[in-house]
Amino acid sequence: MPSAEVPAGAPAVTVRRLGVNEAAACVPALAEVLIDCVAGGASVSFMHPLAHDRAVAFWRGVAEGVARGERALLIAEAVGSGAVLGTVQLVLAQPENQPHRADVAKMLVHRRARRQGVARQLLDAVDAVARQEGKTLMVLDTVTGGDAERLYARAGWQRVGEVPGYALMPDGAPCGTTFFYRAV
Repeated sequence: MPSAEVPAGAPAVTVRRLGVNEAAACVPALAEVLIDCVAGGASVSFMHPLAHDRAVAFWRGVAEGVARGERALLIAEAVGSGAVLGTVQLVLAQPENQPHRADVAKMLVHRRARRQGVARQLLDAVDAVARQEGKTLMVLDTVTGGDAERLYARAGWQRVGEVPGYALMPDGAPCGTTFFYRAV
């Protein structure tokens, strides 16, 4: 997988795709990353406070999707400690008339690892997985005006447009959502 530029002083990070057993084993660590992101204000389908059991149930469902071949799950982990710093998913299961497409979902980076190149490494890795899976088009959505929107634009994703008031922030405030696509 290509490596992104990592800021000086950033921890060494490895990004890898999890197999079925690894996905199930990482549920507790992934739940902690999700809880941290929601507590930090990320609009990623959950409201604050996010209960630990709800986060675990979500990741168990993701692990089941990995087992069925419906999605790829990638993690960024600190070299040495193995601490999970971030994650992203590639939703592979698409309608019959869209076998060439995949959705990028739940790009999450723990607050302690932000602004250190982790998200860009995850994004580069998900591109590689999409190619390995024979996908030629990826789509995603993100909060309008947020850090992730700027990341995707810098990484060459094409902005499609914005839907105002599409979702809620974890505190209940409405937020717009911007849609992007990228040819792989």
